[in-house]
Amino acid sequence: MSEPTRYYEDLEVGETFTSAARTVSEEEIVEFASRYDPQYFHMDPEAAESHPQFGVVVASGIHILALWRQLDHQITGDVRWICGIEWKRLRWNKPLKAGDSVRARAELLKKRSSASKVSRGIVEYRYSLINQRDDEVFWCLSTNLVERRPGARPADERVPGSD
Repeated sequence: MSEPTRYYEDLEVGETFTSAARTVSEEEIVEFASRYDPQYFHMDPEAAESHPQFGVVVASGIHILALWRQLDHQITGDVRWICGIEWKRLRWNKPLKAGDSVRARAELLKKRSSASKVSRGIVEYRYSLINQRDDEVFWCLSTNLVERRPGARPADERVPGSD
């Protein structure tokens, strides 16, 4: 993987990116659930038929997050992330079923300079996972720290003697 090239200064509020599609198989859903979320409606096709909401095996919420994260690296892997610091308003809107194809989407909502460290900026993204019918399977708001370009100063920071 190449070195990320986009700094805080390169990110534009409103920019939106969407990944390539990835199809999820029943085998993958069952395997993931068997290891990480062993509930019958994630891992047993026959038992899932009696589920009051789904009627079929569906991916676990944790699996959906892992898929989103994997696909998100296609579209935001070029950003010089420091780390994520908060998720808020996390929501699963639709079940993810075997045969569904999903894409990750990232939209930059806000950005601001860090008040404590001039070497970083703070960005808020709306992330989502979209299926082949353009239904939003999952979404969240995420606040993240991003490196500033070396030597860059916040737009609102005055340089002494520059008047």
